[in-house]
Amino acid sequence: MSAFRGYGAADVDTPAQAIANHDNVEDQPLLGGAKMPSRVPALRRKMLEDVNREHGDIVLLLGYVITGLLDSASNFVWGSFVSMQTGNTVYIGLGLAAPRESTRWIKSGVSLGSFCLGAFIFSRVHRHFSPRRRGVLAASFTLQLMLCLGAGAILALAPSASGDAEDISWNVLVPIALLAFQSCGQTVTSRALGYNALTSVVLTSIYTDLFSDAHLFGLRNVERNRRVAAPLLLLLGAVTGGIFAHSDIGIAGAVWLASALKLLIVVSWLFWPADSTHSS
Repeated sequence: MSAFRGYGAADVDTPAQAIANHDNVEDQPLLGGAKMPSRVPALRRKMLEDVNREHGDIVLLLGYVITGLLDSASNFVWGSFVSMQTGNTVYIGLGLAAPRESTRWIKSGVSLGSFCLGAFIFSRVHRHFSPRRRGVLAASFTLQLMLCLGAGAILALAPSASGDAEDISWNVLVPIALLAFQSCGQTVTSRALGYNALTSVVLTSIYTDLFSDAHLFGLRNVERNRRVAAPLLLLLGAVTGGIFAHSDIGIAGAVWLASALKLLIVVSWLFWPADSTHSS
């Protein structure tokens, strides 16, 4: 027996069948096709996973390129470093000995203070959550990326009018502070991943360990390979940063390239293999 329902004939359902059909209809997607489960819980689980530290040294070694880029350009243009704080400490000492000879010690002091503040904050975020949690690592490098972009925007939109190396105006000191603050995030990551030697800002200890290695000429020596790669990659970044600093693009070019590398690292954390033994 059929009844007209507005769009053709259909079988009349019993009350029980009508209830069942009504439930089935409510389960169907509005536009047809397969029912799509929510991806939010899966994404949340993924962000709460601990990443596998294996091959994490690749990310840290890439950090040496970024350090070379930023430090060579900043030292050439501003006379201070934004990552390697040993040099800044020496500059501060020289400035305190003769404070009127140069303003470099002031910029070095801003850089050192910002770096220390960044270390204080980044380390506590990692400590509060799981140090190797995917979401924490991705958030850390996203913040580093945003700070680099902020510094690049200032350099592009409000460049120093004087072009003087002694300039300590806000559009010099603020980019220094932003770049120094973010640079310590890479160092804290080396602790989180358990590669304490790959700080991305120190080479003296790496040179010492490299040439003190009893198996320096061994065929299979992973630690030796890392210690060789670190200064070479920093040198590569320093050469590139120097080229930018000497060009019409200036230090902004080094900052933009560093930002692109930070973005690459953020994306890599999102797809990095999880640690099956310590997943949350």
